[in-house]
Amino acid sequence: MKLEPLCSIADADWLPMRLELWPDCPREQHLEEMASFLREPGRYAQFIVRAQNGRGLGFAEASIRTDYVNGTESSPVGYLEGLFVKAEARGQGVAKLLVGAVSEWAAAHGCVELASDTQPENLVSQSVHQRLGFAETERAVFYSKPLKPQN
Repeated sequence: MKLEPLCSIADADWLPMRLELWPDCPREQHLEEMASFLREPGRYAQFIVRAQNGRGLGFAEASIRTDYVNGTESSPVGYLEGLFVKAEARGQGVAKLLVGAVSEWAAAHGCVELASDTQPENLVSQSVHQRLGFAETERAVFYSKPLKPQN
């Protein structure tokens, strides 16, 4: 396996894996986000792990956050925005390589903490986070209430 930074929207593996991780997001929005990340390399980083044949096995996206990040005590904070490993590559250390790269990148940018999140019902992701050294810090339920327009 080979770990490398993602540096181009033209990478043949990045968009398909993003579409698998976030299938409800339109393709065009993915492409816009990818382009915006690449324009700000001091704030965002993307990494990919490839098989010996060059095929992408998984990717991670990270950011540097300076606003409040739930469960952290410092600023700036490295944030694991997305982590994806193809089903056939799971259990082979791909996620560990990716989170290691994100951790090194965040530390090089002055961060002393790395944070992440997942959905409460995503037990697989929670298990992966715990195995990678993350500790659960809090849970939240968000609410919304429609308001009547003011005339």
